[in-house]
Amino acid sequence: MFSRPLKAAVAAAIAGAFSLTAAPAQAAPTDDTDPWSALVPTYAATGKYAYEPFAPGGGYARTSTCVPNMGYHYVNATLLEDPAVDPAEPEALLYEGGSTTGTRKLVGVEWIVPDTAVTAAPTLFGEIFSHDAVLHVYSLHAWIYKSNPNGLFETFNPKVTCPA
Repeated sequence: MFSRPLKAAVAAAIAGAFSLTAAPAQAAPTDDTDPWSALVPTYAATGKYAYEPFAPGGGYARTSTCVPNMGYHYVNATLLEDPAVDPAEPEALLYEGGSTTGTRKLVGVEWIVPDTAVTAAPTLFGEIFSHDAVLHVYSLHAWIYKSNPNGLFETFNPKVTCPA
């Protein structure tokens, strides 16, 4: 027969095993700094512009040149006049691809606030807008349609190219 301490140890081990298997599963803690869930309104508002010819119908007008590592900017002048920062209303859409309309792909979005409209750099998604002293604006890029190896909110994306 088993000794009393051995029986106690076996009983404790079995009880411990049952308590571990009966414990409910715990969800992983959520990361409050994860911007992807906060970007859902941006996707919902801009996804319809994945086909570039739809951008002008949404009030976005193409600028004249392709900026290396940014692409073609389509800017909404009405949104640009309003200094409010709204995830669902980026002031610019960013496209890359061919030199002719209809061949470009949506790669990102940009929020733009004139520096005369605010006294300090705005923030969105926990990110501080960068300041462009030449254009007199604050801006924040989000590379939500083409990954950026330097980071989601970096100003330049080395994967974005302009036509030769």
